[in-house]
Amino acid sequence: MIKRNLALLAVMFAFVPATAQWYKTVNDSAYVEDYTQDLTVRVYGSRKYNYYDLKDRDPKKELLYRPNTGTNLGFGANYKFVGLNIGFNFPFINNRHDKYGETKYLDLQAHLYLRKFVVDFYGQYYKGYYEAERKPSAFNSVQQGLIALRPDLENKNIGLSFQYIFNDERFSYRAAYLQNEYQKRSAGSLIVGAEAFAWQMRGDSALIPSNYTEGFFDDEPFTQSGAVSLAMNIGYAHTFVILRHFFITASLSAAGGISHSGFRYDDGRPRMRGFGWQLNNTVRFAAGYNARRWFAGLHYVDMMTRSRSPIPGAHQNFGAGNMRFSVVRRFTLKKPLIGKF
Repeated sequence: MIKRNLALLAVMFAFVPATAQWYKTVNDSAYVEDYTQDLTVRVYGSRKYNYYDLKDRDPKKELLYRPNTGTNLGFGANYKFVGLNIGFNFPFINNRHDKYGETKYLDLQAHLYLRKFVVDFYGQYYKGYYEAERKPSAFNSVQQGLIALRPDLENKNIGLSFQYIFNDERFSYRAAYLQNEYQKRSAGSLIVGAEAFAWQMRGDSALIPSNYTEGFFDDEPFTQSGAVSLAMNIGYAHTFVILRHFFITASLSAAGGISHSGFRYDDGRPRMRGFGWQLNNTVRFAAGYNARRWFAGLHYVDMMTRSRSPIPGAHQNFGAGNMRFSVVRRFTLKKPLIGKF
């Protein structure tokens, strides 16, 4: 997705071969109802994003960078294990360049929800950020106050996360995030997996402005920073069903591992780099209405990585996510659209 004043197109396609039987689940029909044989059609609004935070304990200060991403409107459909979503960026709802600057980006997030597994892929390129002031919010996708523009900042990142769902017969992520199942009764599950991320942030000048708080990151004038990490994760997910058709799904996973991070300078001095502990977390939240034919709800995914900095007492957070609101209608088909899997 490249953000312009012209229309934006984002396409996600997911296909799982039916010959691989190991991923399938026999649902407990008292808890989960399967609608994958129906044609699930949706209209939605979504906002993808990422963020970069520098935090130092001495002085206790933080520097926050955010891109100016917009809201996309689109439509999509799911049938069996095939899904397609197409989104467009309309200038009349995203005309914020005068205040927050312009961000050009390609965001290839994909979240694959199988019954036994969840796989998250992040492939992003962003250029153009603004320095944000801290405003507490439950969602990192919410716009924050502007301090200064940094159109020179450029980010590249890639990541992959895998999680196994233990109680797959009774708990369904798909009900909330793909809308092709129905969670009939409250249930939850332990989730365990692994993840790997690599990100890089660079600018034409120092990432930390020269007039920033004295001593912050030891006043190092690095123009590029990045980290590569591997971690194991564990968490829990639960869906609360209220009055049969209303639901709240929440999950939190935490990961620990090792990272290699470093700074690069433009004045010829040696790179500063080293190994350290890695701490990550992924938050998923969804809420809305789900019935036999209709679904309406909010669904949110936020991934944050915390990497050790070569500066003692300082660390860097890099994160990415997606917030979406969907209205969905399911159609029962007289004949299958595609052959048997």
